[in-house]
Amino acid sequence: MLDIRIVREKPEYVKERVRLRGGDHWLLVDKVLECDEKRRSAETEKQELSRERNSSSKLIGQMMKEGRREEAEALKKRMGEVGDRIKALDEVASAAAQEQEDLLLCIPNMPHDGAPVGADDTANPVLRYVGEKPEVADPKDHVEIATRLGLLDFEAAARISGSGFIVYRGLGARLERALINFLLDTQTLENGYEETGVPFMVKRECMYGTGQLPKFEEDMYGLEQNRMFMVPTAEVPVTNLCREQILREADLPKKMTAYTPCFRREAGSAGRENKGMIRVHQFDKVELVEICTPETGWDELEKLTSHAESILKKLGLHYRVIELCTGDVGFSSAKTYDIEVWAPGQGKYLEVSSCSCFTDYQARRMKLRYKDADGKIRTPYTLNGSGTALPRLYVALLEQCQQPDGSVRIPAALVPYFGAESITPRG
Repeated sequence: MLDIRIVREKPEYVKERVRLRGGDHWLLVDKVLECDEKRRSAETEKQELSRERNSSSKLIGQMMKEGRREEAEALKKRMGEVGDRIKALDEVASAAAQEQEDLLLCIPNMPHDGAPVGADDTANPVLRYVGEKPEVADPKDHVEIATRLGLLDFEAAARISGSGFIVYRGLGARLERALINFLLDTQTLENGYEETGVPFMVKRECMYGTGQLPKFEEDMYGLEQNRMFMVPTAEVPVTNLCREQILREADLPKKMTAYTPCFRREAGSAGRENKGMIRVHQFDKVELVEICTPETGWDELEKLTSHAESILKKLGLHYRVIELCTGDVGFSSAKTYDIEVWAPGQGKYLEVSSCSCFTDYQARRMKLRYKDADGKIRTPYTLNGSGTALPRLYVALLEQCQQPDGSVRIPAALVPYFGAESITPRG
């Protein structure tokens, strides 16, 4: 959530930055300030009354010793009224603080000052293209390729789970497993991330911590009356590994990676691209998470993005990098780069990774802090990025590496994991 001190000291600036996202979240800023004033006013009066009660307690004792019983009894009655008032002020302050926090949880992060301004994804600038777009004569899409090669079985998935699910078969399942191991090895052995194995279900407070709740609850798979959730991304359990902790600056940056399946309802996505395995309810992903000091956050975002890009470079896949504009950047993010890989069978680029810096927004929600070299307790920055999401990487690999004879070439970097240089049509 936003730092209340910044909201208090620079309300117009906060409203201006949040307004650039579109929508009316910026209107909540004034309501936050109203709650803040109510809370602070109640706490100030409570402190003054508490001091009066403390000093009066000593005075009552002195009066009793001096035989001034009537005065002492009158003061006792007065202190009883003060005690009732303190109790009432406690309730006012507590209610105002809770309302203030609830409002802050509903205000998105402020976009980075240098973020491109725009209303939607049409305003996202392309920063760079990497690699050559492959020349594929009469490109087939991944559904046709995978069906012909016996890699995927969408009909079986529909029978057992419904639409929006995938069954991998034979070499298709091996290819998925090979990609997961390749991604994890690259990020741990080459890029320095600590591999973690995390639960695939998380508590409700963890979803609040990384910003999925309250805004995106309808997109999530909830359990036990939504007290637990299936993970929508490994970002949630991995980042929350450090919730309510005080880290040492010497241990930063803290870099972690994990493989998890991801579960999303995709509520409200009707009409969006959902052919084959491009938009599904369950998919595999390797996630990168980093916790660092505010001074290094933006440089670390560039590094993290390069680590996600390294996967596509090693596989020899053509892709581009875009920066999200203020109207398209995620709820908790201040700055995001999307990595989009070319899919010739679709005739377009597909997002395989979003790399984001959340500033201290998530850390405040998780009560995550660190102690700097001077012993001061501070709030760190958090970052994450897909390293990468498997379905669209799988799509791009099949479509970019398809051959005229119907086979699919396996990129050299993946051959040791897959165990063959190509996938050929069945006889």
